[in-house]
Amino acid sequence: MSEGFSAEERAAMKERAAELRAEGKKGAKKADELQALLDRIAQMAPDDRELAERVHVTISANAPELSPKTWYGMPAYANAAGKIVVFFQDSGKFNYRYSTVGFQDAANLDEGDLWPVAYALTRWSPEVEKRLVELVRAAVS
Repeated sequence: MSEGFSAEERAAMKERAAELRAEGKKGAKKADELQALLDRIAQMAPDDRELAERVHVTISANAPELSPKTWYGMPAYANAAGKIVVFFQDSGKFNYRYSTVGFQDAANLDEGDLWPVAYALTRWSPEVEKRLVELVRAAVS
């Protein structure tokens, strides 16, 4: 597993927050929502935090049109209409044995009459990252 956000990732997030604040009221609101998400991730237990950080970087890189925010105290990502598309629920939130990446009905994952909308996440790996990229790209398509 990684050691959390890299120095470059932290610098990029700070730069993005500054860009958003420079846009005015709406941008400042987005910057505040991003900061709330990052603060929530920072409060997680170490294993959950590392997973949440990887999820955040992956979603931000592959679906930049989604806006980070918190949703029921969880890191989440909303579309332009403000609808939550994807969220991360750490295992400590409800004392589960695993963290979860979940998708709301705004995600374009429909497949027939039955499809998964939540995925247990216990460890980060290149395979996990690849699958999350596929799901997130489909969700915003």
